Amino acid sequence: MKRLEGKVAIITGGARGLGQAHVRLFVEYGAKVVITDVLEEDGTALADSLGENAIFIKHDVTSEAGWKSVLETAEKHFGYVTVLVNNAGIAGGFANIAELDYNEYKKVMSVNSDGVFFGMKTVIPSMLKAGKGSIVNISSVSGLQVAPGSPNAAYVGSKFSVTGLTKMAALEYATRNIRVNSVHPGGVRTSIVDPVLFDDPKILEPTPMRRFAEPIEVAYVSLFLASDESSYVTAAEYKVDGGMTAK
Repeated sequence: MKRLEGKVAIITGGARGLGQAHVRLFVEYGAKVVITDVLEEDGTALADSLGENAIFIKHDVTSEAGWKSVLETAEKHFGYVTVLVNNAGIAGGFANIAELDYNEYKKVMSVNSDGVFFGMKTVIPSMLKAGKGSIVNISSVSGLQVAPGSPNAAYVGSKFSVTGLTKMAALEYATRNIRVNSVHPGGVRTSIVDPVLFDDPKILEPTPMRRFAEPIEVAYVSLFLASDESSYVTAAEYKVDGGMTAK
């Protein structure tokens, strides 16, 4: 039996990079996956390549109405949702607090924090109907401590928010067979990072393993948390950071 057989998953920000790694892995291991993203062309192509076990929905995670539409479509196609991976996120530009534009601050917080809140608020009722569920919120090492290279206060604040929202939801639904955990990557080799940085000794110095993670290395942690193998794991923080936060 495949590790995610019988599960229906929504994965946000799933068209590229870290999200795409999650989508491909989850389908490989038996889940039916709803891919959401603002990148319609990439998301549609990905869903088409995966066949009947994946569909794509263009989706802005900052819209509560959009979340409701995603859930309705997911339930219509596949049934009650039992896995949610809140992966969509943005970094924003590098800026100190005194130079950080408030509109930029609001944009980062809206995607990274509000998007996670709306996702859980919308999908948990479907999980309650199913009688089970696992939520994986993709935070960051910057959601545990102010990590080297964090771009700005909005990003750090939003990721700390994700960590707190995860724990609160985990406690609220611990007796309802819904588990909620957070994953905290360090540097990951995706298109949102300048490739020049991947091998920069100064950038890699804070990471004991001296490299960025491949997206699949993060996705495998989420796979474990989404599966029944982690049935006694909730409110946990999984660091995938090459040892960065051990210092």
